[in-house]
Amino acid sequence: MSRIGKNPVEIPSGVDVSKTADQITVKGPKGTLTQTLNPGIDVNVEDGQVVVSRPNETREARELHGLYRTLVANMVIGVTDGFSKKLEIVGVGYRAAAQGKGLKLQLGFSHDVVIDGIDGIEFEVPSQTEIVVKGISKQQVGQVAANIRKLRPPEPYKGKGVKYADETILRKAGKAAG
Repeated sequence: MSRIGKNPVEIPSGVDVSKTADQITVKGPKGTLTQTLNPGIDVNVEDGQVVVSRPNETREARELHGLYRTLVANMVIGVTDGFSKKLEIVGVGYRAAAQGKGLKLQLGFSHDVVIDGIDGIEFEVPSQTEIVVKGISKQQVGQVAANIRKLRPPEPYKGKGVKYADETILRKAGKAAG
């Protein structure tokens, strides 16, 4: 039995979970999220809890059991609290600025990189070298943050580039003078 999959997901007050034949919808104070369900997984809403179970013991059902429980749990957390990822910009002349709902980045290219506003995603720029990506979908927040990091990944010699706030960059020694 899946250790993660067997735990029920508690539904906090103010959150409404509804299930149709092939999808589950979670509505909360921050918004609405919908997830398509695999036919090999059963999801039941009962007594203020969401219980994910599998009808059989096939390999696919065992693989999906914990996954769908975690997806539902992330949906509940997303519509109540939301998710955020913090990015840091390291480098002389590298900076970020909010531009409407989007983001304007100066990352050492000959041009500014402009990221347009994305539905369900908010950008905060507390300082010129910090970016906070916020949203209700954990997957979407992580993907947008990864796309921003991919524009100028941190390099191993001086650490210049865009990195996650909790990321450590393994530094290499430069050329030996000799």
